Amino acid sequence: MKMIAIIIFLSVLFSCDSTPKQTPELKESMVRGAVIYEDFCMNCHMPNGEGAPGTFPPLAGADYLLNKRKESIHAVKYGLSGEIVVNGTTYYGAMAALGLSDDEVADVMNYILNSWGNEDGKIVTPVEVSKIEP
Repeated sequence: MKMIAIIIFLSVLFSCDSTPKQTPELKESMVRGAVIYEDFCMNCHMPNGEGAPGTFPPLAGADYLLNKRKESIHAVKYGLSGEIVVNGTTYYGAMAALGLSDDEVADVMNYILNSWGNEDGKIVTPVEVSKIEP
């Protein structure tokens, strides 16, 4: 009986998928976001999101994105200047405001937050973006 309980416990444990699920809405947003990323972000942050060491911070596996959601959205919406620390490395520089609509900011954030090993899983909405003030 004890062995059966252990087998059931292990099968439940290993059948649970702890990775975030991408809803159809998130997937569609990410497709649109990929196009925006290619047009506006890829020159600095590279096709693979790894950035340029010492110059442009990585987006791939970036702790800043996942730990500072509001600040990340703010940077895409309004630009960023000054010091930023990503994965323990300090970057000094500026990112110009891209002139994106709230819908576009949400889409590119959804792409970035769920690509290159980033697994946020929580969709960024245009309403959330609209609440970010300069």
